This record gives sequence, C-alpha cells and structure tokens, in this order.
Amino acid sequence: MKVILLADVKGQGKKGELCNVSDGYARNFLFPKNLAIEANNAAMSELKSREDAKAHHIKEEKDAAAALAKRIEGLKVSVSAKAGANGKLFGSVTSKEVALAVKNALNVEIDRKKLTVNDIKNYGEYTAEIKLYTGITAKFTVEVKPQ
Repeated sequence: MKVILLADVKGQGKKGELCNVSDGYARNFLFPKNLAIEANNAAMSELKSREDAKAHHIKEEKDAAAALAKRIEGLKVSVSAKAGANGKLFGSVTSKEVALAVKNALNVEIDRKKLTVNDIKNYGEYTAEIKLYTGITAKFTVEVKPQ
C-alpha cells in the first residue's frame, strides 16, 4: 500500500515522503497513530502542490541571495577602531562590527555568523566573505581606519 508520511517514521522515511508499506503495517500502526495517510488522488495532488510551493520558495530565496550577492560583491565598508602608536589595535575588529558596517552601507540585515573575516588587528584593508545561501558567496573589502 502506498502512503504519504505525516511524520518521520524510523525505517520508512521522512515527513512528506511517499513510501510503499504493507497493508497491515499501515492499517494497524501508521493510520491509528496519525503517522501516515493513504496515497489516494486527493492526497497525491496535495503532496505535489506542497512540493511545488516548497520548490518555489527555495527558488525565491536563491534569487534574493544572488541579488544581494551582486550588491555586496566589491563593496568597501569602513570600520573605525582605536589603536596604539604603532597601529596595532586594542583588541580586534569582530564580525559583529563588520556586519553592522554592511548594514549601514546597504541597509540590509546581515547575520554575523555567516561572515568569514580573518583576524583584523591592524589598520588597513582586509577581504571578508559572506555566505548568503548554499553555493552563493560574496567577497567585499573591510577598511579599518583610526578612530
């Protein structure tokens, strides 16, 4: 019997998948516990529409990430920091400060955890990279200036 899983079932599959199980397993275990429904025409069309909607959302997210990557690519942001006489910073410039500088420059919220910034402990220019989506990254320049 073909069923559509409503929850993850160990040994069978994940939520939303179509799988083939024995009639007794479906009637005596999956259906009473509301873990699956029978894969009839109505359920199959609903599953297909859900999968299409999910694919559409993923495509929209990818397109938005690609557009943002084009805006960020080649961007130059400035961060000011205090330093000693020899140009060595007191502490370092963190990804949080870089994310704030990008937000001020483009008015776009950036997650600091997606930023890859090498240790910035001196004045100068550094290259940073942000992962916007799977396979979509953008590189930009961070300029550290005296405060």
